[in-house]
Amino acid sequence: MNEAETRAEHIDPALAAAGWGVVAGSRIRREYQIIPGRLEGRGRRGRSLTADYLLVYRNTSLAVIEAKAWAEPLTLGVAQAKNYAGRLALRFAFSANGQGVYRIDMQSGQEGAVARFPTPDELWALAFPAADPWRDRFAAVPFEDRGGYYQGRYYQDIAIDRVLQAIAGGRDRILLTLATGTGKTFIAFQIAWKLFHARWNLGDRTSGAAPSRRPRILFLTDRNNLADQAFNAFTAFPEDALVRIRPDEIARTGRVPKNGSIFFTIFQTFMSGPPDETGEASPYFGDYPPDFFDFIVIDECHRGGARDESTWRAILEYFAPAVQLGLTATPKRHDNVDTYAYFGEPVFTYSLKDGINDGFLTPFRVRQIATTLDDYIYTPGDTVEAGEIDRSRRYGEREFNRAIMIPEREAYRVRLFMDEIDQREKTLVFCATQEHALLVRDLINQMKTSTDPDYCHRVTADDGALGDQYLRAFQNNEKTIPTILTTSQKLSTGVDARNVRNIVLLRPINSMIEFKQIIGRGTRLYDGKDYFTIYDFVRAHQHFSDPQWDGEPLQPEPPGPPRPPGGLEEEPEPPPEPPPPRQTIRVKLADGRARRIQHMMATSFWHPDGTPMSAQQFMEMLFGRLPDFFHDEDELRAIWSDPETRRKLLEGLAESGFGREQLAEMQKIIDAENSDLFDVLAHVAYAVPPQTRTQRAERAKAAISREFTDRQQAFLDFVLSHYVDVGVDELDADKLTPLLRLKYRDSLADAVADLGRPDEIGRVFRGFQRHLYDEGGASKS
Repeated sequence: MNEAETRAEHIDPALAAAGWGVVAGSRIRREYQIIPGRLEGRGRRGRSLTADYLLVYRNTSLAVIEAKAWAEPLTLGVAQAKNYAGRLALRFAFSANGQGVYRIDMQSGQEGAVARFPTPDELWALAFPAADPWRDRFAAVPFEDRGGYYQGRYYQDIAIDRVLQAIAGGRDRILLTLATGTGKTFIAFQIAWKLFHARWNLGDRTSGAAPSRRPRILFLTDRNNLADQAFNAFTAFPEDALVRIRPDEIARTGRVPKNGSIFFTIFQTFMSGPPDETGEASPYFGDYPPDFFDFIVIDECHRGGARDESTWRAILEYFAPAVQLGLTATPKRHDNVDTYAYFGEPVFTYSLKDGINDGFLTPFRVRQIATTLDDYIYTPGDTVEAGEIDRSRRYGEREFNRAIMIPEREAYRVRLFMDEIDQREKTLVFCATQEHALLVRDLINQMKTSTDPDYCHRVTADDGALGDQYLRAFQNNEKTIPTILTTSQKLSTGVDARNVRNIVLLRPINSMIEFKQIIGRGTRLYDGKDYFTIYDFVRAHQHFSDPQWDGEPLQPEPPGPPRPPGGLEEEPEPPPEPPPPRQTIRVKLADGRARRIQHMMATSFWHPDGTPMSAQQFMEMLFGRLPDFFHDEDELRAIWSDPETRRKLLEGLAESGFGREQLAEMQKIIDAENSDLFDVLAHVAYAVPPQTRTQRAERAKAAISREFTDRQQAFLDFVLSHYVDVGVDELDADKLTPLLRLKYRDSLADAVADLGRPDEIGRVFRGFQRHLYDEGGASKS
């Protein structure tokens, strides 16, 4: 009896006998996907994690069950069950084989065989032995799931539960730290949904009496587009429950709005207001009683709301009675320590590294670009067209496009990334100033291959409503125009554009907080988006070596800028940003000097532990790990020659940080883009010279002609042509049927008539592949 039969005939009936799926409020979620698996490129993902059963009672996940076949040992599934329960932050896990049940208590560490599955009420009592009325009231409210069509991600469920636990426990300052793109607004919505429908409020919080009213909840942020996005995300609430607080509306009515349950505004609106009798501004938030709001969500709270020196802090202190939840994407570090001091340590953290490795965020690669004009000292022949230049001074990156502007330099850098990117892909370009963003916009539009006049636009504070219009069009995944936006500060956060494929950094990023926010512009998932690329002209990649990044610190290996003729010694970078001069210096390079600008590029690879690797480090690490997968060249050839063992090898490599996208990059480095991925592994492990796929295919044809029938040869020639054009993925077992349909015009019956029974076709498809990877004259080392 296999696992599926064991589940259907024994485990399912045992669960039903215990009341699961029978008792009201109980539910069995079968094949519950915990993570989809890391994106590995070319439409593939790493290994997913799926629990056989998730037991849910009173809208609360309580336990996982790992099922095994009837003849398997009872405890064979224990390790998987513990892994799944740990991921889902559940107290109980079970392993079952139809003949018995094995229970693990993840909190106490106790485990052992039990006579049967517990009933829903028994499992609830085991999970929550202490009484907690508010926990029970929250649990009675189901998540808002859009009519059953939406399932929250596992870490979102944990974050929601941790916040509700803190609220039920009487905590009044709460912090969540989750990477950009992981759904903080969705989490805030579900928390508000539970509080609203449970009728939780400050007045009834400790009285123990039945709730008397719905809460008043404030969603507070510092940008209108963030407040608008949140307002739109809360549309499942009754329409009269939602209130968007705007200064023009307050001015029109002469009062702040108070009728409603969920209020949305920005700090700036609350800090504004008419002058009082002394002439000082009387902020609007003072028109509310201090205890008016029961619960306040502070979005992006690291950007000032909790800093002691910030005037925004006055809002939070005024509404001190409210329970306040801070949302941030940034782990604790020196430049946001006040946020953590105010809210306390986060009740839950989900990092960028976690999101990428789980498959909920898009991985990225970094192209590091250095030029011979990354610093500048005046040279006779250059023309100073505006401002006064210090002819003895060397100007560095922090001063470019603020204190000094060289249009030819910017044109060179724009040409570089325009030649590198796919110009049809959505791209954000971060510039030093609004004026710089204007220049870069014009250069892009002058160099673009598109004929659309709206291809690239600037979106900055000065662009106002028109810029916001361009931003909305850019965020619309159904639209391709505008394709590129240039900005200075405005788009570093709050831009929910899922299909961003390129981020170009043309200005220094001095803050780790801002750096992580900018990286977050590209991490959102989108169909067909396997990764995004950061084009780094300003050495921002050095932030990845900061111990506050998601991984341990590494010594960076950025490319040294190429030296112009005569060689210039590199000097230390200037001190932090000097104040710009009254007039920006504008320099026109001497005739011919612009043509002598040179550049270097390097690509960083990213390990699942969150650390950056140079190409050399990647190759050395790959070399060190390959003996874990095969012992010699002959074993590698044998593994690679069979589709099934090749697939397992690639899966194992990907889990160790060497996915298909990274191996494809290695093909470029060893000048083997027209070769097989086999050649990358053989070259790194044994210094075997790469062969092209064309060479392998031609050699294989000679052996095929001796072993297979004419019709089989014709089909294999067809397969080989696809292999040469596309690569080894065309030899996967799951590609056989599509290739047959393509060759035989969707008639599998014709394929069988030509090639033999299905098992014979499979044997032919698998068997010919060994001829591609025999030694064929390649020298062993």
